[in-house]
Amino acid sequence: MDARVQFALDLAIAAGNTTLQYFRTNQYQVERKRDKSPVTQADKSAEETVRKLIADRFPADAILGEEFGTVAGNSQYEWIIDPIDGTKSFISGVPLYSTLVGMTMNGEPTVGVIAIPALGEVIVAAKGLGAWYGAIPPNSFQSTGSTNINSFNLEMTRAHVSRQSKLEDGLLLTSQSDNFAHRNATTAYHALESLAYITRTWGDGYGYLLVATGRAEVMVDPIVNPWDVAAVAPVIMEAGGRFSTWDGQYDIRKSHCLGSNGLVHDQVISHLKEFA
Repeated sequence: MDARVQFALDLAIAAGNTTLQYFRTNQYQVERKRDKSPVTQADKSAEETVRKLIADRFPADAILGEEFGTVAGNSQYEWIIDPIDGTKSFISGVPLYSTLVGMTMNGEPTVGVIAIPALGEVIVAAKGLGAWYGAIPPNSFQSTGSTNINSFNLEMTRAHVSRQSKLEDGLLLTSQSDNFAHRNATTAYHALESLAYITRTWGDGYGYLLVATGRAEVMVDPIVNPWDVAAVAPVIMEAGGRFSTWDGQYDIRKSHCLGSNGLVHDQVISHLKEFA
């Protein structure tokens, strides 16, 4: 396995260990950022852990993270990280939050890891190498304190999106339905909800993992930042799906996105593109 792909997995495990030290405990307080979104010491500590590991291993690489911004680099690589994607779930004790580790090369998303520490699920993808899914016993993240995924003798299997061709027979996911109102796209959400066989808000990174492993057909987000999607894009694409903005572009710097099995993508975009 390419050294940087393995390292991305190691980073996700390290961050997952850190989050589980705080999950469902009273060892942190919830603060509010300028945009009113929540942040905790778990978010900050996990990102600090990842930043230190990157700086030690690849000091020339750039880093962009949700909590501490940008560190410039002088290589062709940038690590884009979200230590806890789904902080609202985390602070509510819901185990569907994720740790996202993405790497770009010359600005192009190349490596992505989505880890769900509290459920023990992880998926990794690299351009040209496919997407691979594995399950780690949830208590193994915390009990060993390991930062190396090889410590778990993880068996990974090739991940692939579903082959369901109609949203009417599929599962539609989003992180928070009322976020569509921020893009004046509430009518689009209701139209998609009416079309889909089932709709759930099993969102954030977990929703994209479900798409990449064939358990959901599409995940739609009205509001995203680069750290929300840099890891997601290669995972969806390498699992055989399609990732784009609401108007069909492949751009992780835009503020809206969807990831799908590819077969329902155009059907969903037809309801979203006017709100892009």
